[in-house]
Formats: sequence, structure tokens, C-alpha cells
Amino acid sequence: MNLKSVGRVVLTALPFLLALAVDLLLYATRRDRLPAQLASHFVGNGRVDDYAGRTSYLVATTLVLLGVGLLWALMAGFGKFAGRAHRMLVGFGYAFAAFLGYLMGAVLLINVDAVEDAQGRGQDVHFPMWHIAAALGAGVVAFGIGYLAALLTPVPEPAAGDRPEEDGARIALGAGEVAGWARGAGSWWLPLTALLVLGTGVTMLFTAGWPLALPALVIGVLLTTFARPYVTVDRRGLTVSGLLPWPRIRVPLDRIEAAASRDISPFTEYGGWGYRIRPGRSGVMIRSGEGIVARLSNGRDFAVTVDDSATGAALLNTLIDQRRTDH
Repeated sequence: MNLKSVGRVVLTALPFLLALAVDLLLYATRRDRLPAQLASHFVGNGRVDDYAGRTSYLVATTLVLLGVGLLWALMAGFGKFAGRAHRMLVGFGYAFAAFLGYLMGAVLLINVDAVEDAQGRGQDVHFPMWHIAAALGAGVVAFGIGYLAALLTPVPEPAAGDRPEEDGARIALGAGEVAGWARGAGSWWLPLTALLVLGTGVTMLFTAGWPLALPALVIGVLLTTFARPYVTVDRRGLTVSGLLPWPRIRVPLDRIEAAASRDISPFTEYGGWGYRIRPGRSGVMIRSGEGIVARLSNGRDFAVTVDDSATGAALLNTLIDQRRTDH
């Protein structure tokens, strides 16, 4: 890692360290005014649902802010984000740090001077819902600060990578012959993630109410329908679909110039897994390994990781040739 990379890591980690420092300062200056057991979990109307000791609060706050900050710093240092993608990464890091830091601090402050019961739990503590809006507002302001700060740091140019060439492999087809190719693009982590998100949504439905549970349930259902995606190459182009008609990603054949098969590293090339958009490229990253990379007519690349990608890319090139011949 060179000095420029170190600078990007420091810039990205800075808001999480500042948020942690502010929360720890709030705790240090108000420790004597806090109950032994802080109200730490609240249901949808702001009513207390659970408690945590002072040490638990400190540990949770530290682990959350440092853990998320470390993840963001690793992405900035090794993710090869460039241009606007780098500025967005830094901006969202600042926003997330401000959002989490505000909420952690708000939980602490509403417990100040609370009367203790026999078990040391703070009584008559209420979490006003306007704190959520305030935390979002702090995140928006912090996003702007982070985005502007990223403009001052050197950012690497996007790597060209291995671009598909027009003289790539083909599959021999007879006159008038029609062919298609399809493969499942599953991965062990996608069904597990869907199950965890759905489980979280169901748990929140009974503990925090449907307004907070609904987003997790919707995302969980979408992940479940896409837990075993299929990649298809035919006369319509390149399609990535799940169990239901939607969500579905289709790149029409007339938008594709050429295709190739190569190994893809989702984290270093695309900044992670899932549906990714980067400068000059986009794609569906299910796992590391081989995949189809299609060069589009607008100069961008679209990629999807899937087994037997060489066959899919070769057929795609053949169908492109047929389309050009027909026209």
C-alpha cells in the first residue's frame, strides 16, 4: 500500500473515529448521571424494550463504529474505487458514521438523570422518534462533507482490465440454426443472507412492529427470489434472472459488441458482491471466479460470474455475428 492509498484509508476511517471519540466523551462527562442499566432498545413508539449495562454500551458502541469503519477503510484501500465511485464511497462512509454516532449518543443522553429501579434500570426513559430524522439529517450533511473531502485526495484511474475482443471464441452454428445457453449462478452465501434478512424481518415484526420490519421483509423476499439466479444467452441477449419475472437484468443483443470469459475478482474490480456499478463497468457478482464480460456499444462492460462462462461468451459472440449478418 503506497502513501496515496494510506491517505484514502485515513480519510475514510476518520469520521468513524471522530464519532467514537464524541460518544466516548459524552459517556465520560455524564457517567455519574447514568443508571447502572441503560435503556438500550426501543419498540416503534419509543418505549423501552431492553436494557444494557454501562460496560455493554461502551463495548457495543466501540465495536460497531470501529468495525464498520474498518470495513470502509479496507474498501477504500484495496477496493480500487476510482473517480466518482471513490467520492461516493467516502461520502457514504461519512454519512453512516454520522448516523450511527448520533444514534449511539442519543441513546446515552436520554438515559442521563434517569431514576433507577431496584435492579438499577433507568425508569421513564423514552426515545423520541424525531431522533431518527435528526440522525438522517446528520448523515446527509456528513455525506456532503465526505464527498467534498474526497475531491482533495488523489484517486487512481480506472484500470482497463481485460476487455473483450471481437476476435474471441465462437460456436459453429449451421444456417438457420438456433441455440441457447443457461447456467445457474448460485453461491452459498446468497441463500444464507436471504434467510438471515428474512429472519431479522420476522423477529422485528414481533418486537419492533411492522413499520421497522417491513423493509427487512421486502429485501428478504427479493433476496430469496434471487438466491439462485440464472444466466441465459440467447437471441435476446444476456439475461440474469431469479425465480420470478422480477428482478431481472437483461442486456439486449444489439447493445453488445463482443464477449469474453475470464476470472473476475468482485471485491477488487467491483468493490463487492451483488449488483455493482463502477466507472466504465457494471455487473452481477455472485462469487469470485470465471464469468462472462460483455463489451457494450457505449464503451462500458457488463459482467456476471457464472460457471462454463467460456461457452456462454462464445455463443454470445456467434449470435452477435449472426445479427450483424442479418442486418
